[in-house]
Amino acid sequence: MKKIVMLSAFAFLASCTSVQNTTPSEPFAWEGANLYFLVTDRFNNGDLKNDVNFNRTEKAAVLRGFEGGDLRGIIQKIDEGYFKKLGINAIWMTPIVEQIHGATDEGTGKTYGFHGYWAKDWTVLDPNFGTEKDLKELVEKAHKQGIRIVLDAVINHTGPTTNLDETYPMTWVRTEPQCKYNNYENFTACTLVANLPDVLTESNEKAGLPTLLEKKWRKEGRYEKEMSELNEFFVKTGYPRAPKYYIMKWLSDYVREFGIDGYRVDTVKHTNEDVWKDFKKVCDQAFAEFKLNNPDKVLDKNTPFFTVGEVYGYGISGKQIYDFGDKKVNYFQNGFTSLINFDFKGDANKSYEEIFSNYDKILHQDLTGKTVMNYATSHDDGWPFDKERKRTYETATKLLLAPGISQIYYGDETGRKLIVAGAEGDANLRSNMNWEDIKNNPETQKLLEHWQKLGQFRRNHPAVGAGYHKMISNSPYWFSRTYKTDKVVIGLDLPTGTKEVNVSGIFENGTKVKDAYSGATMPVIDGKVSLTNNYQIVLLEKN
Repeated sequence: MKKIVMLSAFAFLASCTSVQNTTPSEPFAWEGANLYFLVTDRFNNGDLKNDVNFNRTEKAAVLRGFEGGDLRGIIQKIDEGYFKKLGINAIWMTPIVEQIHGATDEGTGKTYGFHGYWAKDWTVLDPNFGTEKDLKELVEKAHKQGIRIVLDAVINHTGPTTNLDETYPMTWVRTEPQCKYNNYENFTACTLVANLPDVLTESNEKAGLPTLLEKKWRKEGRYEKEMSELNEFFVKTGYPRAPKYYIMKWLSDYVREFGIDGYRVDTVKHTNEDVWKDFKKVCDQAFAEFKLNNPDKVLDKNTPFFTVGEVYGYGISGKQIYDFGDKKVNYFQNGFTSLINFDFKGDANKSYEEIFSNYDKILHQDLTGKTVMNYATSHDDGWPFDKERKRTYETATKLLLAPGISQIYYGDETGRKLIVAGAEGDANLRSNMNWEDIKNNPETQKLLEHWQKLGQFRRNHPAVGAGYHKMISNSPYWFSRTYKTDKVVIGLDLPTGTKEVNVSGIFENGTKVKDAYSGATMPVIDGKVSLTNNYQIVLLEKN
């Protein structure tokens, strides 16, 4: 048995080496990014010494406590080349700021802030996740591999109140009424759930620093430094000392100091839209300062700061508009480069051409200069595509070849379980990454290789996500994508054996092309490319 495992592991390593890393044909474009989304606490434990902090020792419900994942674990996988082999050029991590210290029960059992969305102090990292030194190393190492870092911004709410965590003052938050979700006001001027204090983001009224932060900072010996920076920020920007601007300052510090490349913004539709326009301005300025002060660490000199918003329920079919019923809002005109596309998980049941042609039309007409981020599974969507992991290859093919940004949720590429015995609600979606399956399961290794081939092709060719789509033939199904000078031809659900496609107008006669899926090379003869293998997918690129 041991011998079989060793042989399978060797075969996997050999297959990985066959997935070639080549130079992208065009400069990076967010519109075609291949982004990896991970729950920091659940991805990989790289430092066992930081697993318990603030006496977080109460027994939590299944998968609702800290499991040990941290920044060092992510760094470890960057060093190993895991993301590069998967064709990733952007990583989005759940929030890493200091979380509430106590646990709370929202009806699904005792829960800690392992997910990162229950902020206690935005100005420091939670020691369960790591240190500023770790974050600096992570960003720099990712950038060296052409990988951008996206953090998660929460401005809408603080963490819950517990016996260890007091409520922010009423000049900062409201604790009622609870949202009814039936009109604009009942989405924005209310608390999402019970015991989740809602920041008064609509207010421009002056609010002093919360006493709980003043006491905390004095105890930690950094009160004067933090207050000096806040004073400088408010003088420089001219913003009133309202709660939302404090938080914007604190979040933009991670851009200014570490050079992160973007923010995914949480609970977007639960604040007035002008909040996000201001947030983008603050981050843009911080990004410019980082570039000015760190010219040798800049990954993309001309690429602007990236923002993608979680407007829960928005889909690409809405184009630029989200409709509250009594009010329509264009979030693309209020600070966002992209919005998460909640349509994709349903659209993934449609045919390839139906998905691709429709997305191409909307992105290049109604959303010109903007984009959407597609996903099949996520951390808070209890109705994902293929919850039982029975269509994992199809998931990869549709997600990674669809126009727009592709968001791989950690474990999509390895069939990580989304249903866990004993877990309640979204805890099922946040299981630990299945690293052992990658080591020991040949089927997982085969699946991962499929994701790697598609992912690298997408990374190397911005045309896949950002380009114009054109069907060449319906049966067998062939299509092209073009972006500036980058051109590719793709075939799906093809017959095994010999395959032929007309590539005239895309590749000239005599051009040597390569099938990135099989590794075979061949010339263009009489406007056609012919190849023979047992695969049902072809990814043609200029060799």
